[in-house]
Amino acid sequence: MQLIIKLLNGVFLGLLFSSTAIAKPDINAGKESAGMCFNCHGAEGNSTNSNFPTLAGQKPAYLANQLRAFRDGTRDNGMMKNMTSALSNKDINNLAAYFSSLKNKSAGGNEELAKQGKSKALMCFGCHGNGAKGMGVTPRLAGQHPAYLQRQLHVFKDGTRENGPMRGIAGMLSDEDINAVTEYMGSLK
Repeated sequence: MQLIIKLLNGVFLGLLFSSTAIAKPDINAGKESAGMCFNCHGAEGNSTNSNFPTLAGQKPAYLANQLRAFRDGTRDNGMMKNMTSALSNKDINNLAAYFSSLKNKSAGGNEELAKQGKSKALMCFGCHGNGAKGMGVTPRLAGQHPAYLQRQLHVFKDGTRENGPMRGIAGMLSDEDINAVTEYMGSLK
């Protein structure tokens, strides 16, 4: 029994002082790698094109999860599959740390529709955090381009993009609701 305890202690101490411990993400390394992202996702991760989401201010867990999904093919997007195919998990973690460290800018939204969408958007805060600023592996919706968010809700609604909870929620929204909620989300910071 004492031999087993000594072996377990040795293994524990070896792991504790091992040089192969998981490294903390390196924001500077992420910044050095991020240049390839700026063409679509904008300088400093703030997209100026509604075809591409803003990455600045997203939660690192969400970004890393999505980059891995693109790389592994569980989220379908040919362009992103190509962009992520050579990334290691360390590269992904560094990119996620970098983009999450940046301040996002509001994409804006139609003021009148945003007022209509405010009360409907409250249901989003449970998963997407207070003010839709993201929470864990759920994305930040605040400040995203309304047109981008509209497309995402429609692909959740029709099942093209798989996510059980989002498919159910999007399925409860009319096109008018989707427009109003996304305009509200775009107006947030």
